[in-house]
Amino acid sequence: MFVDKTKIFVKGGDGGNGIVSYRRELYVPNGGPAGGDGGRGGNVIFRVDEGLRTLVDFRYQKHFKAKPGDRGKVKGMHGANADDMIVRVPPGTVVVDDDTQEIIADMTRQGQEVVIARGGRGGRGNMRFATSNNPAPDISENGEEGEERWVVLELKVMADVGLVGFPSVGKSTLLSVVSGAKPKIGAYHFTTITPNLGVVDVGDGRNFVMADLPGLIEGASEGVGLGHEFLRHVERTRIIIHVIDMAATEGRDPFDDWVKINAELRQYNDKLSERPQIIAANKMDMPGAEEQLELFKEQLAEIEGGEKYEIMPMSSLTRQGVQELLYRAAEVLETVPEQPLIEEVSELAERKVYKFEERDQIKFRVFREDEIFVVESEGIERLMRRTNLNSYDAVMRFARILRNLGVDKELRKIGAKDGDICRIGHYQFEFFEGSDYNF
Repeated sequence: MFVDKTKIFVKGGDGGNGIVSYRRELYVPNGGPAGGDGGRGGNVIFRVDEGLRTLVDFRYQKHFKAKPGDRGKVKGMHGANADDMIVRVPPGTVVVDDDTQEIIADMTRQGQEVVIARGGRGGRGNMRFATSNNPAPDISENGEEGEERWVVLELKVMADVGLVGFPSVGKSTLLSVVSGAKPKIGAYHFTTITPNLGVVDVGDGRNFVMADLPGLIEGASEGVGLGHEFLRHVERTRIIIHVIDMAATEGRDPFDDWVKINAELRQYNDKLSERPQIIAANKMDMPGAEEQLELFKEQLAEIEGGEKYEIMPMSSLTRQGVQELLYRAAEVLETVPEQPLIEEVSELAERKVYKFEERDQIKFRVFREDEIFVVESEGIERLMRRTNLNSYDAVMRFARILRNLGVDKELRKIGAKDGDICRIGHYQFEFFEGSDYNF
């Protein structure tokens, strides 16, 4: 089963909680704080594995959650960090954030690793909060929640040479002749409905990967036929071999076929028109093929830029001209970079490369919603989730942080007075100017 697009959920492990503990050792009076920090949650990491060719594994497993870190220990011991979760993906996988449509990663190289969801930091134990003014703090932090998101995985086949053309022009037969691949071959349209890969041995020590891509028809750039299910795989190929039924056995005009398919490629991604393309004039063993080839050359010469296309007469059935086609493909490949540039198709034109947010800077805004004053800030909400609200010392520390950030000042500017209700995230508290917060 060939699966080239799927949607999955990933979540980094939560950080372990820090603890409140005190030294209780024989002959050590007034032992100080000894609560250790919690461990870091595991990251969800995607790793490229060349042994995989499809995303079929993600059809049956949709959720990937890393393990949480251990809570802190007594005697100042740190909780264990959780192991990272390694998720294997095939080369050519593009990882896209489902909410923002930003590209998180474009994974092409064997062994390449990308952190998709970071694990949460462990909470600090009370020994971290000891000061000269407060030598025995009753404060510890909860572990930070791991990042979570839905991501879309899109597989674009990694191949050196891509075979394109209308259905039934002989692409699958050509691949079966030049490689050990065994694609499905039949005398009907859309025999091939998924890409097939084969390693081609040119015979002079050179070799390359060839992909037989599903047949393309007019309107594919708009989703007609196999549509984008085919076109996304063309982007990864370094060169294109455009297979033409030069004998017109389907009753279509060979030159018209060539024009229509190039138009579809250009409409899908304009840069595909710049990709090196060899025209494979197939079925030259059939009656009328020679006359059609001469007419094709004349029509090609009349269009602007037609001289840059090289025509290779051949027959997959009799193997006439096949070896010459392979030699020429290998020569062209030597002039093309091994790693093609990342191409953004029209469907992905609005996508941007994803970057992890910096969490050190806490920004906020305050506003009034009916009779409630709202403090809106992701950073402050994260800080609140890490605060143990059952501890008086921890609540006082949180209040001081808000005061130092200027939250109190901004609330007073918009009219907040003693006893007014304020909200941060899902929590509400009473505001007292210059005093404590009552949750």
